[in-house]
Amino acid sequence: MEIKYLQHISATLNLGIKPVMNILELHDGGSTIPFIARYRKEATGNLDEVAIANVIEQIKYFNELEKRKETVIKTIEDAGKMTPELKKRIEDTVNATELEDIYLPYKPKRKTKASVAIEKGLEPLAKLLFDQESISVEEEAAKYINEQVKDKEEALQGARDIMAEWVSENEQARNIVRKLFTEEAVFSSRVLTSKKEEAEAQKYRDYFDFKEPLADSPSHRIMAIRRGEKEGFLIMNIDVDKETANESLKRTFLKTSGPVAQQVSLAIEDSFSRLLKPSIETEFRMSSKTKADEEAIRVFAENLRQLLLASPLGHKRVLALDPGFRTGCKLVCLDEHGNLLYNTAIYPHAPQNDWQGAVLTIKELVARYDIQAIGYGNGTASKETEQLARGIDFGKQVSVFMVNESGASIYSASEVAREEFPDQDVTVRGAISIGRRLLDPLSELVKIDAKSIGVGQYQHDVNQNRLKEALDQVVESCVNFVGVDLNTASKHLLMYVSGLSATVAKNIVEYRTKNGGFKNREELKKVTMLGPKAFEQCAGFLRVPGAANPLDNSAVHPESYHVVEAMAKKADSTVPELIGNASLRKGLKASEFVTETIGQFTIEDILKELEKPGRDPRAAIEEFRFAEGVSTMEDLKPGMKIPGIVTNITNFGAFVDIGVKQDGLVHISHLSNRYISDPNEAVKLTQKVMVTVLEVDPARKRISLSMKDGADQSSSRGGGRQENRPSKPGNKPAAPANPFQAKLAELKKKFAD
Repeated sequence: MEIKYLQHISATLNLGIKPVMNILELHDGGSTIPFIARYRKEATGNLDEVAIANVIEQIKYFNELEKRKETVIKTIEDAGKMTPELKKRIEDTVNATELEDIYLPYKPKRKTKASVAIEKGLEPLAKLLFDQESISVEEEAAKYINEQVKDKEEALQGARDIMAEWVSENEQARNIVRKLFTEEAVFSSRVLTSKKEEAEAQKYRDYFDFKEPLADSPSHRIMAIRRGEKEGFLIMNIDVDKETANESLKRTFLKTSGPVAQQVSLAIEDSFSRLLKPSIETEFRMSSKTKADEEAIRVFAENLRQLLLASPLGHKRVLALDPGFRTGCKLVCLDEHGNLLYNTAIYPHAPQNDWQGAVLTIKELVARYDIQAIGYGNGTASKETEQLARGIDFGKQVSVFMVNESGASIYSASEVAREEFPDQDVTVRGAISIGRRLLDPLSELVKIDAKSIGVGQYQHDVNQNRLKEALDQVVESCVNFVGVDLNTASKHLLMYVSGLSATVAKNIVEYRTKNGGFKNREELKKVTMLGPKAFEQCAGFLRVPGAANPLDNSAVHPESYHVVEAMAKKADSTVPELIGNASLRKGLKASEFVTETIGQFTIEDILKELEKPGRDPRAAIEEFRFAEGVSTMEDLKPGMKIPGIVTNITNFGAFVDIGVKQDGLVHISHLSNRYISDPNEAVKLTQKVMVTVLEVDPARKRISLSMKDGADQSSSRGGGRQENRPSKPGNKPAAPANPFQAKLAELKKKFAD
């Protein structure tokens, strides 16, 4: 990659040139983002995964730009129009939009009004007019009347068509209009009259006659209106003031006044309306869509990260319930590794109402399989099933947990589930997934397409390739952050470990099945297709509990074992003694072990890891209970304070499950007593929270909640509106925020800062 691109990346991301160059070298050499972030800190200057990913994203951008330049140069050269100055401009640019502007006048075109006029021989007239020479317009136009041009007006019209195209292809003109769109564009939508009364259109009724500055439009609103347009209910528009645009363009191109200038002026007005405005509007449609996509993907990715890193129960025996009414509750018993021990169905709810039989079955199974915890799904009949489980006296401590079952049905019908449980039906597989999610959310959720987990925002409307890339990156990041037990992990989990492909993950599982498990990390080198590079990338993230060398069950990379051995020697101890003795470690100074190849960052990481080697970084799980006597929306009253669990976070607020089969919204203005611009500043997914009920609308299935101190019904004004919930498209979007209020809040924050 050319140095100018690396310098641009360095300046844009405010990073040193050396870390950027090192990341490029490592990435090109096959290193993954988690590996670079964890084990090559000296090379990056201790950059985190996000910063490294940003550099790699920029590298991809410039690689694609370079390919596009090759195409542009070849096309212009083939047309015989390349000059040294033009080629240098193309080679020097680091901006894709600028490149396309440079290329536009030379780009092969389909038939246009200008090309037709040129074929009629009117280009010289256009040049005379555009140069605004002191000529008689009528006399000059008359010279071009022939078999193809019937009169002076046709000659002038053709000349104006040519000039209009010149203006539209002029870089300065395009940048003038772009600047206007950037600063003053208005984003609007209106309903198709023929669709206005349709029931399906009503979810977009707040956008039937909507208008606001594009710069103030949040991503979720742009996505909602775009969806309404796609579904055929709305017409979306991005516009700027026509007069302002024409005045700016005329100041640039008009040199004089009079009849000649009048012709140029008409051409400018035509150019803006017919060519420039549609072209730049398309650009802004695409850029606003891209920006909204990136925001939606960011929200989804952050939610997914929090869900994947949710607290695990750990190695416990569990009984899992997939609640249901008519079809009963599917019940499975799993051992501490998630293996199926038993399955059946119970029918405690209507219409069978075999409550007592269900109690006896659960009680008997808890005793038979030494069950330590019960997990129940949060879907239909969830609250009733929780009451069932909590009402049983087991004679011992049995914890009860609610489990988010979103996507469990996707898993149960998947090829992965059929492969794992070929002899079980989808209902049993779904219950197994619920139980395994309780044991270890990360290990189970990696088996499901991330888009199906249900914590996204308009995930079906965004660029699907970009979404998949971002979500895969999150899964990989989480898996490597937690670390993986080499002897128990499924191939679906192993394939997200740094450096491992799906094929190598499968080979690892086959090797341990055949050989009775791995005794140490070094044994990985015996796995088919797992070469030196893959070993380098994966070894530090794989754990071997019970290995002879305790470092094999830690995040210390094998390439650094000699450092720990040197530390043990310095402390006059063995490696196991060093790990188990804090006072020995306190006597060690990181600087004493720094070498040309092992830096301060790595030494400090090793010392931290030796404190608690192999520790799961996820938080401990907590039991949770919904409010007693609150099971339907009708039970809710404004002012009521109740517990809930955060189930989804969007950029306009957080959705909270309060046990009434309909999540409520805590609008961003009600998440905290202080001003916040991002809901993640106040809440995290699966967080247990106390909320105050503000408003209840059973007809529209909307619940407005608050997490503010002292919140009451009156405080709902201006802050408790519902937005369209991505995971439940039937919900109706709220009225758009007041732009004045938004700007006022922005100013308040600026002055506060």
